[in-house]
Amino acid sequence: MSDMEINQVLAQMRAMATAASSGRVGSESDAAQGADFGALMKDSINQVNEAQSHAKAMATAFEAGSPDVNLPEMMVAMQKASLSFQAMTQVRNKLLSAYQEVMNMQV
Repeated sequence: MSDMEINQVLAQMRAMATAASSGRVGSESDAAQGADFGALMKDSINQVNEAQSHAKAMATAFEAGSPDVNLPEMMVAMQKASLSFQAMTQVRNKLLSAYQEVMNMQV
């Protein structure tokens, strides 16, 4: 995940937080934001998958002795893949926790 992609995701998260705090919860625009959130999650999962695939391909090429891949580039790619996976896991955990809290609320 590049710095530009990370900044885009952060900007979208800030926009969602602003919309939630401005009292627009339950409006028609939130239905559209829900769809955007789903698309954002799907895109994020795809980006994490691509980062992991890229890191694995670089590691395989390095192990095979390819002159096109050097150790620092491979290590950076592996760290990016690891960090993006950890971030996605944390988001999933927070969403699951929020879902469980909502389900435990008494109506």
